[in-house]
Amino acid sequence: MIKIGMIIGDRYEIQEKIGTGGTADVYRAQDRKLNRPVAIKVLKQEFSENENFVSKFRSEAQSAAGLMHPNIVNVYDVGNEKGIYYIVMELVDGITLKKYIEKKSRLTVKEAVSIAIQVAMGLEAAHNNHIIHRDIKPQNIIISKDGKVKMTDFGIAKAASSNTITSNVMGSVHYTSPEQARGGYSDAKSDIYSLGVTLFEMLTGRVPFNGDTTVAIAIKHIQEPLPSPREFVPDLPVSVEKIVIKCCQKSPDRRYQTAGELITDLKRSLITPDEDFVKLVDPDEEGATRVATEGERQMIKHGATGNISQTEQMRLNRDILREEAKDRKRYDDDERDEEETDDPEEDEPQRRYSESRKKYRDDRYDDRYDDEEDDDDYEEEEEGSRMEKVTVVMAVFAALLVGVIIVYLAGRSFGVFGSSTAASSNISASSGSGESGIEVPVVVGQSFAEAVSNLEAKGFKVEKKEDSESTESKNTVVAQSPEGKAKAASGTTVTLTVSTGENASSSSSAASASSATKVAVPNVIGMDEETATLTLIEAGLKVGSVTEVSNEDANLSGLICNQTPTVGTKVAADSSVSLELSTGPASSATYSYSANIEAPTAAEDSSYVAGTTVQVALVTSDGTQLLNTSTTTFPITVNYTGIKSPTGVLKMVYAITTPTVTDPSTGTTTGGTTETHTVTRAITFTQQ
Repeated sequence: MIKIGMIIGDRYEIQEKIGTGGTADVYRAQDRKLNRPVAIKVLKQEFSENENFVSKFRSEAQSAAGLMHPNIVNVYDVGNEKGIYYIVMELVDGITLKKYIEKKSRLTVKEAVSIAIQVAMGLEAAHNNHIIHRDIKPQNIIISKDGKVKMTDFGIAKAASSNTITSNVMGSVHYTSPEQARGGYSDAKSDIYSLGVTLFEMLTGRVPFNGDTTVAIAIKHIQEPLPSPREFVPDLPVSVEKIVIKCCQKSPDRRYQTAGELITDLKRSLITPDEDFVKLVDPDEEGATRVATEGERQMIKHGATGNISQTEQMRLNRDILREEAKDRKRYDDDERDEEETDDPEEDEPQRRYSESRKKYRDDRYDDRYDDEEDDDDYEEEEEGSRMEKVTVVMAVFAALLVGVIIVYLAGRSFGVFGSSTAASSNISASSGSGESGIEVPVVVGQSFAEAVSNLEAKGFKVEKKEDSESTESKNTVVAQSPEGKAKAASGTTVTLTVSTGENASSSSSAASASSATKVAVPNVIGMDEETATLTLIEAGLKVGSVTEVSNEDANLSGLICNQTPTVGTKVAADSSVSLELSTGPASSATYSYSANIEAPTAAEDSSYVAGTTVQVALVTSDGTQLLNTSTTTFPITVNYTGIKSPTGVLKMVYAITTPTVTDPSTGTTTGGTTETHTVTRAITFTQQ
């Protein structure tokens, strides 16, 4: 039993309860050893008695503890004290995304996309470490007071997915992927689906699917098409709409395959929101939206969702049977009304017809729900159905393959395929004859990356061919086939000849032409750092140094407040633009720093040896020295308040004597020299 004031693990003092969930309660506590506030998630008693759950709870929490990312709530410790299982985490001062959406009704496009980017970046780090969250939803995303986005509940996501969840099911099922609802295998693409639903909610202020029961909602995820967010936000940019739709495809193969791919499109949507660049795969018959099969309904009915406890599943089973019973009763009442006529003889055919329909329905009802007697028959019937489907699919595939081969051979004979002269002339002629097709964009002179983007946006494929003789700069497109403005079918491969840049410097005229290319520096003042970076890249420039400075305009806090060169200045392409990021008015913002400074780690310097004398200095970004001491023991406990700068640098300087090595063949001795080593750490202070 947790009580305020008690100490857990001989170091964590419980201060107050700050939250509760389906499986755990969350408390604010003070870490006495490191002198810092932390959040402690304590497993509820009813789950602590389940050894299997506890085992997975701890192992998954320990895995999550290895995730160190700015967009993930850090896990510091996992423990057990007298049957109390707990996880110690980073304390984030803020509110959940769910409450934030409720507070604002719906978010602006820019704000929603920016939050989605940060969540996706956290997911990318987790997926790269082979950890799947499996419970992405606004309730598990925290927005801190300084605008940082952090995901939580990595520690118990997998444990919860395979064991007991009761009150938490209703909240999670709104964001669950179709494969999770079916009880199938879930992977990184399941997290992407859930993030897509979360983005939908941020943009519209509502979830795409709702219902009276968890089963009803789960079935909608499986069978109903996702409503377009434009139905609720008509002015939503097309790129953002398509990103949501691609994330929430029923088939995992048609979603973004990685969080990195999603991040790329989200960032691009911030720059060109109205550009239709998101590629959606056309659904085939198998993957199209369809009614859930009886097998899938049975999987949900029998608790195969993988997200629901046995107790909860029994309740859901009763819900399904109750709904079926209501349908059956309504049917019986209708039949009874039809049978009760004034002239029985006149309606005798109708009565027999109604009885036969009723018997047919009764038989179907008994066959579907008399599990104890008919499970074997059902499985045989399903197996036969599956074999029949496999046979049909194979036959269709074989027919399609034969058709494709015939079309290809016929096309070759007429010069449609390949790069023959006849084919080239046909393409050239079509540009002026009005034949159907898509006009090939003119990409000669563009960079290869820009050309690929423009061609793929029109549905063309790209093949690269290098030209080492060209005097154009590296990666410049010097030729294309088919030529620009010619018409070709969607999916046609356009061959791009690209300069390797080997002879670019040999041509003085080319060099002078390149130096003559000037770019106007765009205005990025008032943008956040990420948006400013994307804007500069889009303009053909790059970001130089980014310096944090105080600025008296409170409205620019956390935004770019100055840039060099200034707006409108003409500079050479690929030039750097230095930025200044406002930390707010100097007089109002103060910061604190409480920590235990640890010795250099093996990753920082593998040659460091414990006991070495180390000079430790901590200096803020405005030049204020907070610490300057010499020590041989770590950690060093520090606690500073009233700091005027948001960041600082910690430097540890020490001498290392290299070991001596004697070559037995020559007798030569090397080493034994003294070297000065420096370990530098960037420090971010906490705003007071």
